[in-house]
Amino acid sequence: MDVAQVLELVKARLGITTAVRDVYLAAIINGVITELEDEKGLALDGANPYHLMFVVDFATWRYQNRDESGAMPRHLQFRLHNLMIHAGGGASDV
Repeated sequence: MDVAQVLELVKARLGITTAVRDVYLAAIINGVITELEDEKGLALDGANPYHLMFVVDFATWRYQNRDESGAMPRHLQFRLHNLMIHAGGGASDV
């Protein structure tokens, strides 16, 4: 996943036009990608627009809710569950 591309999209979504928060946003993006790949077991494909936009939306939500301990919004939960189901639904060991 191209962190620079995700960073530009997150900044566009947030309306940020300067590079002042780039380091902080990049850390959030790297954390989101690592969580999705290592903890959730997803194989993210940067060429897949669905994967790209989910990472953008998830990182944006993380940035906007950095001081709150609220639950993930339902639309992100549904999309994450769909990604996890889709990733695990390809091969069968049965």
